[in-house]
Amino acid sequence: MQEEHLLTGELEPTNEWYAVAKIAGIKMCQAYHKQHGFNAISLMPTNLYGPGDNFDLQNSHVLPALIRKFHEAKLQALPEVEIWGTGTPKREFLHVDDLASACLFLMENYNEPAIVNVGSGEEVRIAELAGLVAEAVGFQGTVRYNKDMPDGTPRKFLDVSKLSALGWNSQISLQQGIADTYAWFLANEDRLRK
Repeated sequence: MQEEHLLTGELEPTNEWYAVAKIAGIKMCQAYHKQHGFNAISLMPTNLYGPGDNFDLQNSHVLPALIRKFHEAKLQALPEVEIWGTGTPKREFLHVDDLASACLFLMENYNEPAIVNVGSGEEVRIAELAGLVAEAVGFQGTVRYNKDMPDGTPRKFLDVSKLSALGWNSQISLQQGIADTYAWFLANEDRLRK
């Protein structure tokens, strides 16, 4: 999705109130820029993950939830892990360290009221993501897709060409980022919400 397409359609019903809060923040930054010349930069990050993430299976996002599911299945020697949907939806992920890098870059190189998408520029199917997580965790079983459960939005992908044209690109591959996140999970597992 390009930056200029923001707010051109209906909000996704399961995410509506979260989206409204984000939109209010964007509009506030634009108002500060217009009224006071304050360089308040609005970023639209893609799906974030990394050390310090929420791994609670009741309310976490897909990547940390998969790490937790595959880890627990490995510990319990389960033969399979169930994942909701078909595995075909596509998502984009960005490591939190890359987001921090993009924020610093934009603070030094951007002074416009227009929003900037921040992402990796790479998309992955949920089935591929599950394979990467299973490999990082060392899970040897199979994945079963519960097609009776919803897939969610078929594709969530940001157009990051504006940020790339400014000179910034993500540096942490999804495979390396998952390994990094799993290492953090293992080192902090005793402190995580169950």
